[in-house]
Amino acid sequence: MRSSTTLVLLFAASAALGQPPAGYYDTAAGLSGEPLRQALHDIIDGHNSLSYAQLWSAFQTTDVRPDGKVWDIYSDVPGGTAPYSYTFVNDQCGTYNSEGDCYNREHTFPSDWFNDAFPMYTDLFQVMPTDGFVNNKRGNLPYGLVGAVDWTSQNGTRTGMANVQGYSGTVCEPIDAFKGDVARNYFYMLTRYKDEAVSWNSDMLANGDLSNWAEYLLLQWHQNDPVDTKEQARNNAVFALQGNRNPYIDHPEWVASVWGATASIPDHQPGGGPVLRGDVLSYPLGGIPSGPVRVLDMLGRPVWASPWSGAELRMPDLPGGTYLVWHGPYTLRFTR
Repeated sequence: MRSSTTLVLLFAASAALGQPPAGYYDTAAGLSGEPLRQALHDIIDGHNSLSYAQLWSAFQTTDVRPDGKVWDIYSDVPGGTAPYSYTFVNDQCGTYNSEGDCYNREHTFPSDWFNDAFPMYTDLFQVMPTDGFVNNKRGNLPYGLVGAVDWTSQNGTRTGMANVQGYSGTVCEPIDAFKGDVARNYFYMLTRYKDEAVSWNSDMLANGDLSNWAEYLLLQWHQNDPVDTKEQARNNAVFALQGNRNPYIDHPEWVASVWGATASIPDHQPGGGPVLRGDVLSYPLGGIPSGPVRVLDMLGRPVWASPWSGAELRMPDLPGGTYLVWHGPYTLRFTR
């Protein structure tokens, strides 16, 4: 185990700048699929494990809103007015009777799934401050899309029967603004603890990885709710305390490289393949194949197609995310 004091001194400067240290991800460069996940695991493994009590003070740097209040994903309303807010220390739970009473320590990846084991139990990438009452309502429920609603929090977080292909149990659905956040928490957990996860038990897991329905759902959430400045700041703050980062916040495109439809596609094409510079696709070495160019999102869904015409092809204006170009025998992954 590493020294907490040493880690804070070593990483504080990098965290303040908002970037990983130079060379942090060098061993992952150019990889895809399971080799990429293994390389990322090796980079972020062995972090400085905090005690459960230390999480209270850690939240004061990892989950502080611009107004100094607690950033709670179950009460915050980005772009709107939160129904209530919490003050650090003064509003810690304790006991609670209703929503808005106090905040506690939420395992977004429920600790029962890994038998309350350490260091997962206090890993700040998945433990967040949330309203105690809403946390209790969520309990050990998987995340998912709710069909028939049982209960709704004041910011719109819901529980109820799932409306998810492949799953019919009860789930908890956070609001859209935080779905990508929790999805990237899970991608982190299945990378940092890829070896331990084979013994974990949850309807969202299968054989040490995400179950099919959960993988598809979380890929959608990751795609639809991109990384924002809040997540970047949290990644930096956790890094200063734990000494490791969530690679899927620093490099969102790696989610598709490990789990998405593009997972088996290398980052660089062999000689003769297409090259994308800005919005223009071309074949610098010639030999342009026949047939249409197709673009798929990281879930494998077609989003655009065009016949090839001339020496180059201008790509469409696409929302932020990772995509796959398919043309003749060639494939090329790119990120917007």
